[in-house]
Amino acid sequence: MAFSLSFTGVASADETENTCEYDREAMLALDQQAFDQDPHGGWRVLARHPECREVAADLIRDYRQVHDNDSTTMLWHEGQMRAYADQYDQAIALFEQTRRPAEQDLFGWNPYLDATVAFLEDDYASLQDARDALSRVPYPDDEILPKDEHGNPVELDWPLNMHVVERLVACFGKRYDEAYGDCEEQQTP
Repeated sequence: MAFSLSFTGVASADETENTCEYDREAMLALDQQAFDQDPHGGWRVLARHPECREVAADLIRDYRQVHDNDSTTMLWHEGQMRAYADQYDQAIALFEQTRRPAEQDLFGWNPYLDATVAFLEDDYASLQDARDALSRVPYPDDEILPKDEHGNPVELDWPLNMHVVERLVACFGKRYDEAYGDCEEQQTP
């Protein structure tokens, strides 16, 4: 889930002469919520620009190192930026670090991860297998669902991330950034 926060005061990439320039000290000083989840701050200001996605990946890596942070969310986001920058091997290595033990994977994270890796490895059969596995993930019991402000379980589009996996299938053979962003032409291998 993404959260919207108020502007952090870190100059956005749009405000600089070179879109990939940023205030490293200010970025690394942000708390994790502001650095990772603010759509108008943190690494995301760089990621808006395709030519800055490797820079964004490096910034996430540096943030994780400085803060000794092995958050799976941060690992996944660095992996996504590596995939966007066509650094598929590095992306896969990061994605694999987010794998959950089977008994703890109640929301279908591992099939989503498997589908993403299969796409990056250009393995259509494994992508289809992962899509099928994701489609079989049972809807979770109310007690483990996220709750609203009144303590009621929140209804989820199910299975989670299926819309992304469907795009990976439909856009197989294209670059990750095209598939993740909803490629224009649907093709079947």
